[in-house]
Amino acid sequence: MLQSFSRNDIRVIVVTDGERILGLGDQGIGGMGIPIGKLSLYTACGGIHPASTLPIMLDVGTNNQQHLDDPMYMGWRHPRISDDQYAEFMDMFISTVKQRWPNVLLQFEDFAQKNATRLLQRYRDQLCCFNDDIQGTAAVTAGTLIAAAHAAGTRVRDQRVVFLGSGSAGCGIAEKIVALMMDDGLTEAEARSRVFMVDRFGLLTDDMTNLLDFQKNLLTAREAIRDWQVESNNISLLDVVKNAHPTVMIGVSGQPGLFSEEIVKEMHRHCPRPVIMPLSNPTSRAEAQPQDLIAWTQGAALVATGSPFAPVFWQGEQYDIAQCNNAYVFPGLGLGILACHARRVTEEMLMAASRSLAAQSPLVTTEKGGLLPPVDHIETVSRHIAFAVARAAIEQGVAPAMEDEILLARIEETWWQADYAPYRRAAL
Repeated sequence: MLQSFSRNDIRVIVVTDGERILGLGDQGIGGMGIPIGKLSLYTACGGIHPASTLPIMLDVGTNNQQHLDDPMYMGWRHPRISDDQYAEFMDMFISTVKQRWPNVLLQFEDFAQKNATRLLQRYRDQLCCFNDDIQGTAAVTAGTLIAAAHAAGTRVRDQRVVFLGSGSAGCGIAEKIVALMMDDGLTEAEARSRVFMVDRFGLLTDDMTNLLDFQKNLLTAREAIRDWQVESNNISLLDVVKNAHPTVMIGVSGQPGLFSEEIVKEMHRHCPRPVIMPLSNPTSRAEAQPQDLIAWTQGAALVATGSPFAPVFWQGEQYDIAQCNNAYVFPGLGLGILACHARRVTEEMLMAASRSLAAQSPLVTTEKGGLLPPVDHIETVSRHIAFAVARAAIEQGVAPAMEDEILLARIEETWWQADYAPYRRAAL
């Protein structure tokens, strides 16, 4: 099928298998709208020519019984294929993409937790690819945290971070924050000791079993918390807040309302400027509402959300709520990769994107506004990120060397601007 596709100049692919669509779960081929939407953002925010993009939906069945029973369902009405069949199919798909478009950028999108990390680890050194749910989310969250630390007058290394939700997205963000802390002077052990992962069973600790591989480097040692005052062996989010005194709280649980008034006020007791990020989508699944967070902390909280929220007005002041959306990063990331002809996506490139985003925060540049730039500045944001990403790619040796002036020119040459074509009136 890919071999028969007529265009040879595809530069960006977004692919999904429809198994974990937003907070909706397994949508089968109904997930096709996600690759289309993501590529629209590459164009609108990152200047990528739409004719050079390709959305792909891999229909490997669905376990959504409602779809299986629906005679109008347009996908393959069959349960999802086995793990072995899936692995073989993905190998075939990636091999064909590499053969058909060897220089393409491929973005994995909305794959199930059990597959997302495994696919990234398997293919990241075979072609230029990244997982937006793991790496894109981590990059924009890290950029927001850098900006928040600056606004609070602290350093990244001084933060104590608690996560509610320890899936692939949460752990990806946590690993990025560990890397940030290490860049700021901490050892790896010191950095990991300042990160606490909480899921539905409580704080992840080193005496737990049935953990996923990507969680095992983010466990809290029982020995390190033996003096904590807790209510049970399963340590709750409130227990963590009471004992660890976090400065940052990040929600990626998909469950609304879990950042309760009691938890937020307890956090604020020990932290004058708490950074609180209820990142779950859509709006109905946010761990807290921004207006509540501002009120519960007497206007002190620095808030970023995963879904869009209007500004909050509290006691005569306006508080702009940053939307910690991947669209701040991946369009600029793609633009930079295409402009410099990067062969791989490295962690250093993603870190460069985070730092560039943080540097453009209104709270950093003017000490007013939200943690992230206004959405109507997204084209400028993407250009800055593209330059930072491309420069990092060159320094990492995954892109050819070039001077900054040439790189800037290539970014502008790569940028596609929608416009009306000139026309000449035909004779009557």
